Amino acid sequence: MDTCVKQREYTAKDYKSDVKPIWCPGCGDFSVLAAITRALATMNLPPEDVAVVSGIGCSSRIPAYTSVYGFHGVHGRALPVATGLKIARPDLTVLVTGGDGDGFSIGGNHFLHACRRNVDLTYIVMDNQVYGMTKGQASPTTSPDWDGSKLTPDGAGINPFHPLVVALAAGANFIARCSSSDPNNVADMIAQAIRHPGFSLVHVLSPCVTFRPEQAEWKHQVRTAVVDVTDDPARAARRLMTDDGFNVGKVLYKGSRAPYRPEAKGNVPVAELEADFAL
Repeated sequence: MDTCVKQREYTAKDYKSDVKPIWCPGCGDFSVLAAITRALATMNLPPEDVAVVSGIGCSSRIPAYTSVYGFHGVHGRALPVATGLKIARPDLTVLVTGGDGDGFSIGGNHFLHACRRNVDLTYIVMDNQVYGMTKGQASPTTSPDWDGSKLTPDGAGINPFHPLVVALAAGANFIARCSSSDPNNVADMIAQAIRHPGFSLVHVLSPCVTFRPEQAEWKHQVRTAVVDVTDDPARAARRLMTDDGFNVGKVLYKGSRAPYRPEAKGNVPVAELEADFAL
């Protein structure tokens, strides 16, 4: 008698919670949430084998909107939490979600070292070049010529942070850029990032039409990148340094560095842990 049990076929709906997103109408994060659930369904990953970790910000609400394991952490600290989780539970697929402020400002140092460590994580950054949750300040990726808002009346005035260039220099093993205006492509990039070992960065242009209404035009400004994926950091660096930020839809770098996987030492009795911290 055949005793094989066919694995259940999951759909995107299986990864969504009953909590309704409260993003502003037109926010690109709606599409990214749909892309994440679509990517997980494409890979047919059981929801109990997936965890989503986030920090603080509009896009960091995503764990609440999914039915997988979730951890909503403090500002800028999503990556160290996710690193600890993946090292302790290498069997889990660990995604990290956040925005440009959470990831590249208060979380900037963690971003550098997450790239350097190359733990097998997928970091999905929704970049809208503004702090939306706190009503419109310039973020690390805001261009210097932005006209500004009531909270940043003179604009940014300084050069923006280049996350893809920094990620490459710091040691990320997979780098892709896409646009929330094409959720099918975002889903494909996320699935590729999950499958690729090591630290993967999926940078998503995700407009904030409330505080940056001009970003509604992004969907007309983006273009499909014409380059092929490369495993040469020098070649990737030349591409990224001369890029205007609107070439999307492709994997821009795919490295071969082995991910960091420390050996598990088994369970340590609580008494031993207490003894280590005794004064």
